[in-house]
Amino acid sequence: MSQSDEIDDTTAPLIEHLAELRTRLIHSVVAFIVGMVISFGVATPIFNFLTQPLCAVLSERGQDCSLIFISPQEGFFVAIKVSLLGGFILAFPYIAMQMWRFVAPGLYKSEKNAFLPFLIASPFMFFLGAAFAFYVVTPLAYNFFLSFQQFGAEGEPVAEAVGNAPPLSVVFQGSAQEYLNLTIKFIVAFGLCFQLPVLLTLMGKVGLVSSEGLAGVRKYAVVGILVLAAIVTPPDVITQVILFTVIYGLYEVSIFLVRRVEAKREEKLRAEGYYDDDYGNEPLLADFEEDDEEESGK
Repeated sequence: MSQSDEIDDTTAPLIEHLAELRTRLIHSVVAFIVGMVISFGVATPIFNFLTQPLCAVLSERGQDCSLIFISPQEGFFVAIKVSLLGGFILAFPYIAMQMWRFVAPGLYKSEKNAFLPFLIASPFMFFLGAAFAFYVVTPLAYNFFLSFQQFGAEGEPVAEAVGNAPPLSVVFQGSAQEYLNLTIKFIVAFGLCFQLPVLLTLMGKVGLVSSEGLAGVRKYAVVGILVLAAIVTPPDVITQVILFTVIYGLYEVSIFLVRRVEAKREEKLRAEGYYDDDYGNEPLLADFEEDDEEESGK
């Protein structure tokens, strides 16, 4: 290992590390609280924005977009949940920076260069998954749910009359809190699922998984993804199929990315003379790791 790849000279006793961790956590909590306060002040516009998928589906059906509060305190709790979501989104860049500043001094420069792209890719993939859920999956799901309404000849939601009884109205009157809970569930579920390539590629880079191993358990991954899709989505086939297709596609992308990481590692070992095509690279890779440990101890 070259001298330019030395670890940062910021060694400190355990107490100092714990004190620094406490400081970083306090800064992160304060940033989250500030983000919550800002979001609470604009909770109504944020909630109105989150209702766009529902309003679009209702508009296509000729219905007014309206939600109700079924308890006196529901409006307050809706504002709190909106502020929690908004506070996390606003504070996340600062929280990520605090995490990086705490971890970075313990990494070699080459490890920093390897880890930093994943730190950037993680929030990007989360927001990509959240956007996919909000603009694609959520409208499809609500369109499925609202299809169970019954409409009469004049376009009003009614059921067929039984005998001389008047027709029974079957109209959507959604709870604002229930709608928000389901929408946030969609956003968080897809945002986390989109972290799969980032997580598996990072694990492949540190040698915890291999492309061959991921490909070998593909059939088990399919079963696990099906179970996950059934758990985190409502009981409609369309949403479950979309989530399964997306996650399985991300799994295949992860195998491709891990394979590229392995190819780069092999190329590096071959260039440094640690890779033998006849005998494989495992023994020589062990020698490479031993040399790496010896140089890092100097």
